Amino acid sequence: MADQPKPISPLKNLLAGGFGGVCLVFVGHPLDTVKIQASSGEIKYTGTLDCAKKLYQEFGIRGIYKGTVLTLMRDVPASGMYFMTYEWLKNIFTPEGKRVSELSAPRILVAGGIAGIFNWAVAIPPDVLKSRFQTAPPGKYPNGFRDVLRELIRNEGVTSLYKGFNAVMIRAFPANAACFLGFEVAMKFLNWAIPNL
Repeated sequence: MADQPKPISPLKNLLAGGFGGVCLVFVGHPLDTVKIQASSGEIKYTGTLDCAKKLYQEFGIRGIYKGTVLTLMRDVPASGMYFMTYEWLKNIFTPEGKRVSELSAPRILVAGGIAGIFNWAVAIPPDVLKSRFQTAPPGKYPNGFRDVLRELIRNEGVTSLYKGFNAVMIRAFPANAACFLGFEVAMKFLNWAIPNL
């Protein structure tokens, strides 16, 4: 009797995707902080490395990781949603009697595209809040994202939470490389530690 593949666990994908999001943050966040500071319009730095150096000198490691909580609020649920949706759709799109590994390229593309839509539907609002928080002068938002959210909605309306889609492209390669590595490592660990989940 041939080994039957184990069904994909949505919970494992959600947890592993969330862990991938944590990996993504710790690799991509300093790059994101430096990019936003460098593009804030005020000429304070001669370049990206100068920005990172001066942020570190002035604020220490906290300056480089300013807004990490908001980044985690964006990436953990968004990455979890992405992987859970992607795996769920791959299973739905797999014809009966076939393996997921035999899924056609167009079906994989559709599953990935829809998963990306779900990912960004979750990610964009905290990304906007994070960007506003990171570029604000020190002390402007003493209560963190709550102050940013109140000010943004009061001054620009709820739809302003969906600005900034293109800003993520600068950090896409290194952050997503870490995300996928984290996902694969977490999935292997979960399959080893909790095989029946």
